Order: sequence, then structure tokens, then C-alpha cells
Amino acid sequence: MNYHNIDLDSYYRKGVFRHFSEDCKCSVSMTSRVDVTELYAYSKKTGTKFYINFLYLLTKALNSREDYRMQYLYQSKELIVYDKINPTHYVFHEDTETCTPVYTEYDSDYQIFYKNCEQDIAAAKQSSGYHLDSENHPNWFDASYVSWLSYDELNIELPDGYLYFMPIINWGRYRQENGRLMLPLTVRMNHAAADGYLVAKVYLLLADEIRRFVSQEEIQ
Repeated sequence: MNYHNIDLDSYYRKGVFRHFSEDCKCSVSMTSRVDVTELYAYSKKTGTKFYINFLYLLTKALNSREDYRMQYLYQSKELIVYDKINPTHYVFHEDTETCTPVYTEYDSDYQIFYKNCEQDIAAAKQSSGYHLDSENHPNWFDASYVSWLSYDELNIELPDGYLYFMPIINWGRYRQENGRLMLPLTVRMNHAAADGYLVAKVYLLLADEIRRFVSQEEIQ
């Protein structure tokens, strides 16, 4: 786990950061739909898991900008950027109706990520309980799939004044809309780290990653 410090004097969002980290501590959350029609078709064609493909592209999109890899260190009062962030996702146990966190390290190599994610999920299915280990996983963002429905809105609340900068991402089941498969995606960010543009940019980056991924695979 490596990171570098942000120089607040030269930080391009320093005015916004100071306001929302000192005067008005709050978060911003947005829900929108992502077109996953081509990604679904690719997953069916290749016999790969849509869930892992989507998680990979989401993580790749978030790693493409420093804004989504920021964290505030309370002990030293430092604003930092991790070299990369990794997804903490979840396995749901039908018998106990509980979840087990799954820690999958991000690798830009799709094949490596896919293989590791499959193994991590398989191991978590053999476990039980909510073994969250945030202390040893500081550069991990929450990526939670709400598999039971395709929702229209979702809000994640954190304590007022808590400067938690890692993205919190939720998504639900895709559904047919005008012949396309549309998936609800919720992005929660601390307002000191992101404004409306940066939250909306997650959707644009993800859409670009999906297009590139599918087109590259079609060429091959």
C-alpha cells in the first residue's frame, strides 16, 4: 500500500476542500442508470461472470483519477492519494441471511483480477460472519451489489463531520428499459473530495471503460 501527500496550497480544489472539510462537512450521493447491454452480451458469449466483469470495470474507472483515491489521515492530519484502491465486496449467505466481506486486490490485468476475484468469492462462501477488517485495508472502497431488486434511489449516511473519502458504491439488478439493460448505480462521496461533477464523472468513466472493454474483446 503506497500513497503520496497532497499539497493543499497547490491542490486544484483547495477552496472547495477547505469549505467542505471545515465549514460544511457533508457528503454527496447520486443514483443513475448505466447501460450494461453490451457487457451482459459479452459475459454470456464468453461464459464469464457479469458480476466480476462489472466489478473490474468499476474499479478500473475509480482508479483512473486521483480524486477517487483520496483519504484523510486523522492522526497526522494529512490528505493523501493512494496509488490504487481495491474493492471490498460481499457474499450473501442464503441460509443465515448475512454477508461476508470479500477483499479482492485490484490488478489492471483483467485475467489476473478475474481469477483472483473468483477465488476470493469461493473462499468467502465457505466462511461466515461479518469479518470486516478496515484497519488492515485502508485503501479499500465499499462495492455492494443489492441483488434483490432494481431500485430507483439509495442513500448511504455517515456521521456528520466524518471525513471518509473512499467511494461507497452500490448497484442493483439491471432491468429492461426500451430494449436496453439498465443497471442502477449509486455513488457516495465526501463533498470535500468530490462535487457533482466528480460524482457524475464516475458514470461517464465507467461507460467509457465498458465500451472499450467490449470493443477490444470483439476485435480479438
